[in-house]
Amino acid sequence: MGIIEATRNLGEEIQKDERFIAYAKAKLGVDNNEELQKKIGDFNIARMNLEQESEKETRDEEKIKELNESLRTIYGEVMSSKAMLDFNTAKADLDAMLNDVNSIIMQCVEGADPKTVEPETHSCSGSCESCGGCH
Repeated sequence: MGIIEATRNLGEEIQKDERFIAYAKAKLGVDNNEELQKKIGDFNIARMNLEQESEKETRDEEKIKELNESLRTIYGEVMSSKAMLDFNTAKADLDAMLNDVNSIIMQCVEGADPKTVEPETHSCSGSCESCGGCH
């Protein structure tokens, strides 16, 4: 079996994994949630309005403040919806699995024994300010 075929097999196994299935289901939940999609559209419009106002030569600071507040409110509504919370949880779980897979592959590329190598563990505080880069 060649590398490409092995990669396709890995892709099939990933798609069978419960984390991928949960992610795909949560993504559909977000995509098919009309109320959430409307709020996402509202967020994008508010963001464009804020950008346009901010780029004007004579900016209306009060209007910018109002647009910023509106943007924050809509963002909070989007991110606190059950569908988005489920999606973000499922995506984090899938990302963790993919990070483990990538870790094993990279260690094998560096000469580790493919039969015994374990994913590297990293601790992440969640704050990118003190981070040297994602793993």
